[in-house]
Amino acid sequence: MKLREMHSKRKTLAGMRVSGCLHVTKETAVLVETIKACGAEVAWSGCNPLSTQDDIAAALDSAGTEVFAWRGLSPKEYYWCIEQTLKLKPHITMDDGADLVFTIHGKKPEYLKGVIGGTEETSTGVHRIRAMAKDGKLKYPIIAVNDAETKSDFDNVFGTGQSAIDGIIRATNVLFAGKNVVVSGYGHVGRGIASRARGLGANVVVTEVNPVNALRARMEGFSIMPISDAARLGDIFITATGVKDIITGKHFQRMKNGAIVANAGHFNVEVDVAGIEKMAKRHRQIRENNEEYTLRNGNKIYVLAEGRLVNLSAAEGHPSEVMDMSFANQLLSLIRLAKEGGSMRPGVYDIPKEQDWEVARLKLESMGIRIDELSGQQIKYMNAWKEGT
Repeated sequence: MKLREMHSKRKTLAGMRVSGCLHVTKETAVLVETIKACGAEVAWSGCNPLSTQDDIAAALDSAGTEVFAWRGLSPKEYYWCIEQTLKLKPHITMDDGADLVFTIHGKKPEYLKGVIGGTEETSTGVHRIRAMAKDGKLKYPIIAVNDAETKSDFDNVFGTGQSAIDGIIRATNVLFAGKNVVVSGYGHVGRGIASRARGLGANVVVTEVNPVNALRARMEGFSIMPISDAARLGDIFITATGVKDIITGKHFQRMKNGAIVANAGHFNVEVDVAGIEKMAKRHRQIRENNEEYTLRNGNKIYVLAEGRLVNLSAAEGHPSEVMDMSFANQLLSLIRLAKEGGSMRPGVYDIPKEQDWEVARLKLESMGIRIDELSGQQIKYMNAWKEGT
């Protein structure tokens, strides 16, 4: 809101056309309204078939934003919606998962000519775009909003940590206290989920392939083991890796009767839902976002939100108090691209430390928190090398 007040007066984005592909939630709606208040024209689609809140999409559309999104899209409809946003002929793209970037580079290259830059919101999307840049296929500069400290250390950790568990509880009403919770992946997202599950009284097991992350998890008090061993112990499984085939048929076969399986990674590839559908002798929906699969050995496995993002499909996503920093970085990155995008070479760009500090400072100010400042002598000491012990 502080940034909107500042930049809407200046119309910092006047003349810019922005196509966005992010989850359509009330928090995202505030971002869209802010971009428009700063002078830009906007078209929007959802970045996940189950994450759109239909009332928010309708409200945005009624307020004059072209919105192509509704909950429960088929894959064909999902990409149709993305393609519609490109008819705006954007100068800037905003992405969460890189599907918009892939669409404009692959199926709709005719829209590349006018694009001066883009932003990417999430870890999976940044990984995909970096791979694209490494192969020399990226045609315009993209700012990795996800990698800002004021995004990844807060949105990913505290936001997903809370909202993923919120989604699981809404879909099951399960008690976490006393349960064995298996968290696959101990990056920012996995760390947040593991911490909150432990806070609810669960015994948390972490599975990892990164030895540094595994060691960090162990030093922070969690059990570590391969997913094949954890499959026998877990009551609740939560994937947070960004990698496909984390939980597959061999793991389902080893699970306890009544095990709950959820995914907090961006795409629905971490849990092999198609595999368990083939394995099951019976399948039924027992409540919204909760599918019961009865295996041939008689065990029942509960898969939540079709293996899609449980925090957005079964809950409401992250609270506003953490999304404000992520979207502040989005807005400032748009402003940077509007000013400098035409002179930036294709590639993936990090958020400058100065921007991270500005966002953090504004956040603290909005919370009524004051912090210390370095004196001139302290700054001189930090930047010198001659003064010893």
